[in-house]
Amino acid sequence: MIGTVLLVIQLAVTGVIGVYFFTQLRNQRKAQPAAKREGSKEMDKLLKMRGIHLSEPLSERVRPVKFEDIIGQQEGVKALKVLLHGPNPQHVIIYGPPGVGKTCAARLALESAKQSLSTPFRPDAPFIEMDATCVRFDERAIADPLLGSVHDPIYQGAGPLGVQGIPQPKPGAVTRAHGGVLFLDEIGELHPTQMNKLLKVLEDRKVSFESAYYNPEDTTTPRYIHEIFKKGMPADFRLIGATTRGPENLPPALRSRCMEIYFRALEPDEVSKIAAGAAKRAGYDMGEEQADLVGRYASCGRDAVNIVQMAAGLAQLEHRMTIMSSDIEWVADSSHFQPRPDQTARSVPEVGCVHGLAVYGSHQGAVMEIEAVAVPGMGKVTVTGIVEEEELGGDGHRMRRKSTARGSAENVATLLRRLGYGGPMTDLHINFPGGQPVDGPSAGVAMAVAACSALTGVEADGATALTGEVTVRGEVKPVGGVPAKIEAARRAGLKRVLIPRANWQSRFKDMGIEVRPVDTLVEAIGFMLVDAGSAPITSDKILPLEPLAARAAD
Repeated sequence: MIGTVLLVIQLAVTGVIGVYFFTQLRNQRKAQPAAKREGSKEMDKLLKMRGIHLSEPLSERVRPVKFEDIIGQQEGVKALKVLLHGPNPQHVIIYGPPGVGKTCAARLALESAKQSLSTPFRPDAPFIEMDATCVRFDERAIADPLLGSVHDPIYQGAGPLGVQGIPQPKPGAVTRAHGGVLFLDEIGELHPTQMNKLLKVLEDRKVSFESAYYNPEDTTTPRYIHEIFKKGMPADFRLIGATTRGPENLPPALRSRCMEIYFRALEPDEVSKIAAGAAKRAGYDMGEEQADLVGRYASCGRDAVNIVQMAAGLAQLEHRMTIMSSDIEWVADSSHFQPRPDQTARSVPEVGCVHGLAVYGSHQGAVMEIEAVAVPGMGKVTVTGIVEEEELGGDGHRMRRKSTARGSAENVATLLRRLGYGGPMTDLHINFPGGQPVDGPSAGVAMAVAACSALTGVEADGATALTGEVTVRGEVKPVGGVPAKIEAARRAGLKRVLIPRANWQSRFKDMGIEVRPVDTLVEAIGFMLVDAGSAPITSDKILPLEPLAARAAD
């Protein structure tokens, strides 16, 4: 009797459970068609959207596809290839202004490195590109697209493993770049926390993960998750960071792990080539005069393409297939493009006027005039123009340091008095016209020659530019940016450049301009001061030159 009752109860319970699961299964089957219908509808919508295409932007059509398409960066591209080719590729930081081809050069350099002998890059080595300004991460390490993160089981959407209480590591860009290149654009904008973590990854060549929910003794945890938590996620890649900032704005710890190369700003004739190519690919006729006009206004390749695209739109609006100068001028005016200053230098000899050399922006050379006038006075030295000063110290203590250009002018005045030029009754006024900021001691030799010319009344050679620091003993010391300065002098139409002997390199012989090294100010003056308007006098004739004040007294 009791057995019969128990059997009835068991059958009843079994029936209830069966009815429950049957109901759940029927509801699930009813829900599946609805989900499928909704998913199918969204898929159709997505495929329809993929079928809609606008015309390809001109900026994408003119993007370099081979090294020869990258205009004006032969030295930078060569350095990049050297660092990535071979058995030991290096981490790299590329400095340079925007729109000069840094990203394209990095991508092409990896493809080229794959073809080199004994390269560690495999044919399928990835090129992962990220913009440091857009890398979002959570302080709690919930999400990190750059380095990777751990999806703990407490978070929504943890999935089947999360239900079991198992944390799940998610790879970031550094792991996706494993075996290849991670290109991090605007690396100088990376958050300090991310930067420190990235440096650790570069050092260890792996990403380590931690989670309070990870149990190394849990046998239900998949083997690969145990492996990741114990040994980390692979991240053996080569970093190529690009930045528009200067080296001083990047962490020293990052710079010490990377080789540094520089992409320079484009010259007007180089921008003109990019503009001509853009117009050709857009299907419009544009003459050399119009391309040169674009080069006058555009500072980089991206600006040139934008000007051409807008000018082509104006031509199309007027039913033309030819881009005229008036189109480019209208674009420049409406978009507020400012014309570049003319770098053509006057080569006629003048009293108290010489051509100095400077570097600005992304290691771009420039020729600047330096003029000097000597007048009766009390021995005062005046320097005018945009001569920068520097502020040092933190919030508690601030100190303003006098510009090294002003300090160089005082050194020049002392040195010239020592050589017998000027005196306690002669004021010296040195001016940097043109509104270009001047800092650094590299204008010392140029200022000294200009001042000597003003004090003696002897013309200075107008076809020569010079650079170098001068000491109060008359020695010419090395300065920076000499190759860019030499190139600027060549482009300005000058015939020769005087540089410190310590800066001399044999490759300067092939730069298309005469380059002369000097050791002393006396030697520089001997090259620069012109005797009777004919040719530069020799250094042994400099001391007999009579100061202007003495001539007036006679």
